[in-house]
Amino acid sequence: MEFQHDAIERAKRVRLIILDVDGVLTRGDIFVSDSNEYLKAFYCRDGLAITLAQKWGIAVAIITGRQSPPTAYRAKELHIEHFYQGSLDKREAYKDLKTKTGLADNEIAYIGDDLVDLPILAQVGFPAAVGDAVPEVKEAAIFTSGFEGGHGAVRETIEFILKAQGLWDKVLASFGIEPKGNLSTLVQ
Repeated sequence: MEFQHDAIERAKRVRLIILDVDGVLTRGDIFVSDSNEYLKAFYCRDGLAITLAQKWGIAVAIITGRQSPPTAYRAKELHIEHFYQGSLDKREAYKDLKTKTGLADNEIAYIGDDLVDLPILAQVGFPAAVGDAVPEVKEAAIFTSGFEGGHGAVRETIEFILKAQGLWDKVLASFGIEPKGNLSTLVQ
């Protein structure tokens, strides 16, 4: 992972994490079955991180440009309340999301990978990129995961935010794991 000097302070303010899907929650591959149905693979560790963020008071939303029944199913399975699909220009969805949540830009994180994510990355307080994002997205990000989209980038980003907020020891304790001290302080 790579992050700018102010990333920890900015991560402390995050109350909402917005995710892109293709290239972030998935590798970006789109499989089409013989019956013309979309198939997508989601990384289970990203799903656990999403669940943990929500458990510890950080909301999660999805804004994706593609209409996809598998993505809708995954969002429902993860209890993601704010779900926007078919939003290639993501600014309207972002504006609606801010209205619904009452959050300011500096309280929002966004994880992206491609050019369509740049308008939102420019607005949020914690812009993040997956490890295989296009150069323009990495340049706009204050945090870049060491993992590719669909391979743990969401997990690493959420862990960074939870650790910055001092919540990682509580996460570990919720699984009956006694914190060793060094895991929760990696970013502090």
